[in-house]
Amino acid sequence: MTNRSIMIQGTGSHVGKSILVCALCRILKQDGYRVAPFKAQNMALNSFVTKDGREIGRAQATQAEAAGIEPMIEMNPILLKPTGDCGSQVVLMGKPIGNMTAREYYQKKGEFVSVIQEAYQTLKTRFDIIVIEGAGSPAEINLKDGDIVNMGMAAMASAPVLLVTDIDRGGAFAWIVGTLELLTESERNRVAGVIFNKFRGDKNILKPGLDMLEERIRKPIVGVIPYLHQLNIDDEDSVSLECQGDNDSNTFRNDFAEQPGLNQIQNRDQGAGGRGQNTGSEYLTIDTRSRRPFIDIVVIKLPRISNFTDFNIFTYEKDVRVRFVDKAENIGKPDLLIIPGTKNTIGDLVFLNKKGISGEIVKSAKQGVMVVGICGGYQMLGRQINDPYHVESSKTSAPGLGLLDTVTTFARGKQTYQVKASMLEHRCLFHTNDELAGYEIHMGETTYNGHTSVRPFARITERAGKTVNILDGCVSADGNVIGTYIHGIFDNDEFRSKLLNYLRSKKGLKPFPGYQVDSKNMKEYRYDELAEIIRRNMNMDMVYAILRKEHRLG
Repeated sequence: MTNRSIMIQGTGSHVGKSILVCALCRILKQDGYRVAPFKAQNMALNSFVTKDGREIGRAQATQAEAAGIEPMIEMNPILLKPTGDCGSQVVLMGKPIGNMTAREYYQKKGEFVSVIQEAYQTLKTRFDIIVIEGAGSPAEINLKDGDIVNMGMAAMASAPVLLVTDIDRGGAFAWIVGTLELLTESERNRVAGVIFNKFRGDKNILKPGLDMLEERIRKPIVGVIPYLHQLNIDDEDSVSLECQGDNDSNTFRNDFAEQPGLNQIQNRDQGAGGRGQNTGSEYLTIDTRSRRPFIDIVVIKLPRISNFTDFNIFTYEKDVRVRFVDKAENIGKPDLLIIPGTKNTIGDLVFLNKKGISGEIVKSAKQGVMVVGICGGYQMLGRQINDPYHVESSKTSAPGLGLLDTVTTFARGKQTYQVKASMLEHRCLFHTNDELAGYEIHMGETTYNGHTSVRPFARITERAGKTVNILDGCVSADGNVIGTYIHGIFDNDEFRSKLLNYLRSKKGLKPFPGYQVDSKNMKEYRYDELAEIIRRNMNMDMVYAILRKEHRLG
């Protein structure tokens, strides 16, 4: 079976389209097919850089990884990166072409049809099957004119459609019926089946409803997928952060008081975690369910947070908890505080100042809490941020947090590279000899404010496959504050393990020997696990019949 395509559309956003495309890519790969993902237009702040220095949505990179292939720019020809409530940076074939309001984009999107067609056809010539992902809902009647990402894309690719709904939210039956009702007859005929996602409970109780729905819509139920806990596969965008905090998950969004079984307990002993041999902390973070201390990591949840998947790997570590925090009072006294990337550095810095979070970050650093800034977070740690061309903000400049002696100036051009680097030696910090791999996505250039005493964090030795010699990042004199432009740095196993052992030692805990998690093998295991779950709960014989166009549409 070659030259086939199938499309996953949803009744709304965050119903599970990206994960199901990922699962199908893995299943089809396991079954011996050359398969690739495709999404014509993606709106997301989580992105990835391909080997040739192009930017695509993170979801498509993850799906390609599940398919066992290198991510390609053709998998996501249009990426929209929101800069505010009404506008986005438009990235066309991996390169930004400017910021546009929603109105401006919709007036121009017809010009992009040929780009989408060419990208899709390129994939069709290289792969047996293309698994296409829609965006939002095909029933947004105000957006259907000139659609290029849902039914318009399905027609362009002559692809049958599987319609996915999220039953966990409630109202899934009405969502399905309403969506089909708002489609034209030809669009309804293209829908080959329905998938219920995120189901909790007894399927026998659900079955009468499924039978009634099949009778009403004249479409088969292709699968009922259970709610997947602790899957830890990269999410498409920050909307998924709103759904974190399940009691059985080790990724937390809010402060400890909101998480059953977790508390920050004062420890006044002179032993581990107390005021004696420990370096200044009077609190020992303990999981009260197991009574074992763990490493508490706080990630500042910026309004325009980007690439928060940088921190997913921590959720595999058995003694690590990650909290996404957007209130100063919820920061507490973590072992590591991370300021992540952002699409609007100055705008999000204003947010931190307004909410009192900036003061908490500075206070935490002075009290010995380790602070790490990635990309935009690194820029915020410096003394000054300049935006003379108003690339990201209406402001020309803004003072930073002042924790690093650096100055960032935004330029019109965007730097996107896959990189390799080596960590420099720092007297007060751990060190790793392993090569660091990651990627850069940033508009600004950061300089060391004219001070020769500033300590760069790492030396970039390769950009986009070319040998270079470029200093990256900055480390404070005491080694307690680190900034870097390298996304994905925590996916480097030795670096992450050395960092966590450094934090354990600071806390008075025993370091772990070697590294506990092999990130590459863990990802492969998760993709296989996802594929197995979907196989058990979806009628793959029917999916293959639909792919072969043996299934009668309508």
